[in-house]
Amino acid sequence: MESIVPQLKEAREASVAVRRLSDRQRADLLINLSARVLANAENIIAENRKDLVLMDDADPKKDRLLLNEKRINELAQSLVEVAGLPDPTGEVFVEKTIQQGLSLKKIAVPLGVVGVIYESRPNVTIDVASLCLRSANACVLKGGKEAQNSNNYLVSLIQESLGEFGVPAAAVTLLPTGREFVGELLTATQYVDIIIPRGSEGLIKFVRQNSLVPTIETGAGVCHTYIEKTGDLDKGAEIVVNAKVSKPSACNALDTVLVDRAVAGEFLPRLKEGFVKWNVEVFADEESYDILQKAAYPYLQHASDDDFGKEFLDFKCSVKVVDDLSDALKQIENYSSRHSEAIISTNEDAIETFLKEVDAASVYANASTRFTDGGVFALGAEIGISTQKLHARGPFALEKLVTEKWIVKGDGQVRW
Repeated sequence: MESIVPQLKEAREASVAVRRLSDRQRADLLINLSARVLANAENIIAENRKDLVLMDDADPKKDRLLLNEKRINELAQSLVEVAGLPDPTGEVFVEKTIQQGLSLKKIAVPLGVVGVIYESRPNVTIDVASLCLRSANACVLKGGKEAQNSNNYLVSLIQESLGEFGVPAAAVTLLPTGREFVGELLTATQYVDIIIPRGSEGLIKFVRQNSLVPTIETGAGVCHTYIEKTGDLDKGAEIVVNAKVSKPSACNALDTVLVDRAVAGEFLPRLKEGFVKWNVEVFADEESYDILQKAAYPYLQHASDDDFGKEFLDFKCSVKVVDDLSDALKQIENYSSRHSEAIISTNEDAIETFLKEVDAASVYANASTRFTDGGVFALGAEIGISTQKLHARGPFALEKLVTEKWIVKGDGQVRW
């Protein structure tokens, strides 16, 4: 294929058909797709297996690539949940009559064509398509070659459901995986209304620097958990272990533990049992290294400067001893990616200071950062987790896949 412009043009034309569907039709389409996904679970797993065998078992992205029966059931359920969400289009924000007798109304309308670039996550194919269709948008999907077979099959199922509702297949278009087409997508201002990159920091940076189409960044997750001196140390250890090991390839997984010096000697040995079970490699500063070495922690390394501010996406994390809350806040300010940050504390003043001053899309008190997720936040699914501050921040879904339109009605009024 020499150019993806014909595909983008078809997607633009198909977006009109999506907008013409009623709220009920769009919901029914997703319920139809949910049943189709469940009915074809074995075929999905077979296609996914073709992708899995090509990826090294040691690659932390392999877990993101996996589609098993449980995850397919979750995808089908998310389709039903998105179908049951209120239609975000048509919401009236402002309605008034101005002095000249003009009737004004500002309403929510679809963005149009949403472009999403993502890596090795076939679940994103279903999530994005469902949210875009529910909000009356078309979408063009640029998945990674790692998930090519999985994505091709999932999109074929989506397009079968579109056909049953009289919508052109191009309303959900899967673009070729070649990197040479990324530049063409990023400059397709005539056909694509917004670009959303989901993936590595390098991908997101490339899109930000090269896109002429407006973008919503779904940034890398460099997430901290801070153990304040009054925190419940047993609960804190359980939270830290969960945030690190429950799904280390997720962007909301813990990367750095910060612990007050006053409780470091008591707290850090509490991590041993949970971390050893999962062979978590710890990159520790000098003070925490000495404590963990005395506790006979087996997977211990001296931390370098590069180990702070790093998204590990693996059974690895860094640990640093800090003086107090102020020191922890400085560390987070310097190294956070503004994704998700947590404090473990029983001091309400410390908690409120942390929640107020930490600049992140999601901030937690006494809970795991692993909750930062569109499904968990009752959004049905998510397009991604935005770490920027304009248009969308944090897990975002239907409510951010619309823009605004002014409707003006008159009776012959002119303005000189």
